[in-house]
Amino acid sequence: MYDRSLDPENGEQVWRVEKSGTEQYFEGGHLALYSGCIGARGASVRSAPLASGGRKVLLDLGKAVSFATTLLSLCALLDSAFFVPATRWEDRLVASVARIGFAGCVCLISGVLFHFSQPQVPLTRTLPVRVFVWAISGYSLLFALGWYLDAYYMPLFWRNLPH
Repeated sequence: MYDRSLDPENGEQVWRVEKSGTEQYFEGGHLALYSGCIGARGASVRSAPLASGGRKVLLDLGKAVSFATTLLSLCALLDSAFFVPATRWEDRLVASVARIGFAGCVCLISGVLFHFSQPQVPLTRTLPVRVFVWAISGYSLLFALGWYLDAYYMPLFWRNLPH
């Protein structure tokens, strides 16, 4: 509990803070906008241990590296699905299934790192998992469209060319 009446700039006002769970509230039920203090006079602010700063830096660095790996694995999937010359669509599909699994694992691991830094966000709402879902949706749509155009439109196109 912190008594603001001891501060010389307050004059006659008395404000008391009560701690409820992890948040602190003033007497009137308004949320306190400062970190918790210990004691009233000569209060010292609680600080995190020195090692937790290095842990946060490593977590942020891990998030950046894992997200870059996520993007690279999705680019490898895109390459195997669309940019392999002289292969049939069935062969591209088979080659892409393994890369879909690999990209899914990389995105899930990256999502777990993102979830550790913000535990209130569900795993399915983290950026790497959402990028994976949107990329797979877009790649699947483009793959089906490309296969359809190759199977039904290209024979019509090649038949009408002059010899």
